[in-house]
Amino acid sequence: MNGRRGHIVSQREEPAPGVLYVVGTPIGHLGDLSPRASAVLANVSAIACEDTRHSGQLLTSLGAQGQRFSFHQHNTQTRLPQLLQLLQAGKSLALISDAGLPGISDPGEQLVAASRAAGLEVICIPGPCAATTALVSSGLPSGRFCFEGFLPTKNKDRKQRLETVANEIRTTVIYEAPHRLVQLLRELAELCGHERPIQVARELTKRHEQQVGPTIAIALQHFLEHKPVGECTLVLGGAPAPVAEEHSNDHWRAELQALIDAGSSASDAARQLAQQSGQSRRTLYALLHQSSKDQCD
Repeated sequence: MNGRRGHIVSQREEPAPGVLYVVGTPIGHLGDLSPRASAVLANVSAIACEDTRHSGQLLTSLGAQGQRFSFHQHNTQTRLPQLLQLLQAGKSLALISDAGLPGISDPGEQLVAASRAAGLEVICIPGPCAATTALVSSGLPSGRFCFEGFLPTKNKDRKQRLETVANEIRTTVIYEAPHRLVQLLRELAELCGHERPIQVARELTKRHEQQVGPTIAIALQHFLEHKPVGECTLVLGGAPAPVAEEHSNDHWRAELQALIDAGSSASDAARQLAQQSGQSRRTLYALLHQSSKDQCD
């Protein structure tokens, strides 16, 4: 819009040469593919697909004639130079994933970064995304939220990430494969408590779309009785905000100094103690400076 209601500013013709288009495709319902996305996919010079066979039916239905390249986590490093060369030669390129918006928990992120680094133009054609779709339909707070994607599978890394998630006061969105869902719910129940709010969304936008909650205990019981099918998106309610502890300034200075002695910087010590105690990070940081000033005096 240009300020006059109803007047639409004309756009340049798409697809433009030498441009990478990051195109959102349906996560289930084919009606969610926008007219703009359809037109770009039908007319680009080339299309990078997570799986050319999976995307083939959609692209064929659109009459897409562009050359198709597979682009996934196992061929990223060999494929990147080819795709960049194609763009630098003035060809237009669309990037799509199997479903949803590319660049979210897939190697599309690396192609976008490499294109930007090479001075190439990148344009996103907005489309469906499981994370935001599940979030806004969950009924959980969405003003501030964290996106975790797929959690690590290795024990040590997974434990550390889960502990961070359990202590996060914002709503957290997590992706999980169906065969690992019950394990994840059990881990969350142990760390967050059985009554922490959650909605587990599966088959989003499809005929059998389902959201299971409203607590971890109820979701776990459901999926113990009904085998999970389809990729799952978990929307986990945040941890209760810590209640500020009442102590003297000398107490907080001693706590801060202990963290600093253990290797933390003054800023990190204030941040860590604020998270643990509910005190203001700024106030704690000021206490350190006040302590230093007193010593100088």
